[in-house]
This record gives sequence, C-alpha cells and structure tokens, in this order.
Amino acid sequence: MTEFFQALLQHSFLQHALLAGLLVSISCGIVGTYVVTRRITYLAGGIAHCVLGGMGFARYMQVVHDWAFMTPMLGAMLAALLAALVIGWVNIKARERIDTVISAFWGLGMAIGILFIAKTPGYGEDLMAYLFGNILLVTQRDLLVIGLLDLVIIATALLFHKQFVAVCFDEEFARLRGINTRLFYFLMLALVALSVVLMVSVVGIVMVIVMLTLPAAIAGRFCLRMGSMMALAAGLCALLTFGGLAVSYQPDLPAGATIIVLSGIAYLLSLLFKRS
Repeated sequence: MTEFFQALLQHSFLQHALLAGLLVSISCGIVGTYVVTRRITYLAGGIAHCVLGGMGFARYMQVVHDWAFMTPMLGAMLAALLAALVIGWVNIKARERIDTVISAFWGLGMAIGILFIAKTPGYGEDLMAYLFGNILLVTQRDLLVIGLLDLVIIATALLFHKQFVAVCFDEEFARLRGINTRLFYFLMLALVALSVVLMVSVVGIVMVIVMLTLPAAIAGRFCLRMGSMMALAAGLCALLTFGGLAVSYQPDLPAGATIIVLSGIAYLLSLLFKRS
C-alpha cells in the first residue's frame, strides 16, 4: 500500500485514474440512486451493452471514412442515448415482454460493435479495454469529457429532483398532479445513458451496471432520504474506486475488476446489517 501512495505522488497516470474515479463517483451516486429506487437495473444493463455498437461504429467511421470528430467516446454517448430512448419507448408502448426486448438490445448492441471492430482496418485499440475498462489509460481529454458530463448530470438532477423522486416512488400520483411522467422517465434514462458512458472507461461495459447499482444499493440499506442515499452512494463509489486502485497496484491486477470485486464484497457485508 505504501508503494501505491508513493507512486501516486510520482505518476500522472495514477493521478488521472484517481481523479476519474472521483468524478465518476458523483454521477454514480446520483443516477445509481434513481436506478435502484425506480428498479430499472435491467434497463440500465441494456443501455450499457448497446454502447459497444456505438464505439465500434465510431471507430470504423474514424478510420475508414476519416471522420476525425467521431471518437469512440462520442459514439458511445450517441449509442447510449439512442438505446435509452428506444428501450424507454418499448417499455411504455410495446406489448412484448420487456425483459425479452431488452435482452435483444443487449445482444444486438454488442454484436454490432464486434462486427464494426472486426471490419476496421488496422484496428489498434484493445477490445478488452472497452469491455472490461482500463482506468489507468484515462487521459486529460477524457477527464475533461467526464467533468463536463458530470456537470450536465448534476445540473439536471438539481433542476428536476422532485419530479424524478415522484416518478421513482409513485408515478400514478405524479401523473395526477400534472407531472409529465413520460418526459421525466425518458430524461432519467438519458442520465443513465450518460452515466454509463462515464463509467465505461473506469470499469468497462461488462461491469458498468455493477458499479452503477451496488454503491446505491448499499446506501439504500442505511438511508431513508434520497439526498443522503446519493451522498453515501457517491462516497462509497469513491472509496471503492480508490481501494481498487490501491489494492490492484502492487500485484499488478486489473484495476476495474478489482473495484468490482471490492464492491461485491462491500454489498455482501452490508447484507449482514439491518437498516435501523
């Protein structure tokens, strides 16, 4: 552990990784609380796995058609927002079983991404970095994007927190009070989409749903108000990210996977305690 603290003072990549983890924790605490309270974890998982399709398409267009602006991060954002819109609409309108529809999007998004990646000439980026994350490769540009998206999420949550709470707890009552519940439901899914994009670089597509939900689920066992639940979830996410980086450094373990393992252990331990 001492070596990690010494390296943290010396190496900028570790500092970037820690800062990325702290920034992501903010959105994780806010949006994760909505996801857990509204019980839309499976919808969030479907959105997360559509991200690879957007990343693969963006990289393909960047290399083959010289679209320099179409970065994997931009592709991920567009794919996540589109998936949130479509999955949300299907959940409201379609008569099909929603779990079947989400499973279809889940697999389709991943498959499209893999196909585009396979057809990209001279593809130099590691697919594993997208699937399982590599927080140690976060750049200053990534930090800027994460920070900007964090500001969007925070501002939206502050502006419409009461409406989101109403949609989470009693959608029918909120509709009777004149709240456009469908609009705020879609807006909530958009926040989920942005949060997924933020966390892809930290823990990857496969494990993003765990990081989005477990800290909030732990916080929900000890908090009665959504505000305190968000704050505790964000603090736990930051602590778990820092712990994952510290624990994984000496034995050279994948940082993202270590963060997820610590999150799972923390959740299992929280089950031993009852909320007062």
